[in-house]
Amino acid sequence: MNAHLGKEIVVRITNDIGILNEVCKLVAEKGIDLLAVQGTVAGEIGIIRLVTTDNLRVCDALRAHNYNPKERDCVLIEVTHKPGMLRTVAEKLAMEGIDIEHLYVTSGLNTDHCLVVFSSSNNDHAVVTLNR
Repeated sequence: MNAHLGKEIVVRITNDIGILNEVCKLVAEKGIDLLAVQGTVAGEIGIIRLVTTDNLRVCDALRAHNYNPKERDCVLIEVTHKPGMLRTVAEKLAMEGIDIEHLYVTSGLNTDHCLVVFSSSNNDHAVVTLNR
């Protein structure tokens, strides 16, 4: 397990059809890889979270198209892609009293590793805990 502090881009938008397409198009046009994406909707508001290989350029591209991206601290963990790994992560955090605020995971079907992205009540302590 390899945990470290990272940054995710958070974009709050009006929930309209095609918004995810527009955001992903801007990232793709810059030639930047998306490592993980999460999208949620709460009524009229949509929230898109992105982990990329170049947050600075993505934020600049989003601002140029009148989006208001914010970079937020998060924890990035590369774990072996096998049954029970997310349970192991969750168990370690629970044992230390670390509250998970949001979490998402990305992986392919035929890959050996996956990326877990989350934010918690104490990201620094979470990294130390997961790397023990």
